[in-house]
Amino acid sequence: MPRKDLFHDLVKQALSQSGWVITDDPLYLSIGDVNIQIDLAAEPLIAAEKEGQKIAIEVKSFVNTSKITAFYAALGQYLTYKVALKLEEPDRSLYLAIPIATYESLFQEVLIQATLRDYPIKLIVYDKLTQEIELWRD
Repeated sequence: MPRKDLFHDLVKQALSQSGWVITDDPLYLSIGDVNIQIDLAAEPLIAAEKEGQKIAIEVKSFVNTSKITAFYAALGQYLTYKVALKLEEPDRSLYLAIPIATYESLFQEVLIQATLRDYPIKLIVYDKLTQEIELWRD
């Protein structure tokens, strides 16, 4: 079993505080002979408030010394998981959860912005100090 990200439990708690019910921790998918685990799956506590939306979340902390290498890995993982969800759970949207400091620095770089224009990523931006979700970006 892969190791949980450093801020896995923080994001899980922040989602619960925002009205989401964690339905899977992790969400297991099998595509052919490949098994993958997306960190979390959630649905709204009151379906009417969020229109029955179902989400999957891959949590990243970006605490390694090379943030660009962490971005390369996160992007590849996100794109692969997005395809897997399209095949197995097409009604579930995938989000990448990242710390606000990473969003305000690395994700504002010209190269990263250009990459995100070509390969859009849905983001959940969390604050590790307040332990709250600061931004949803679709």
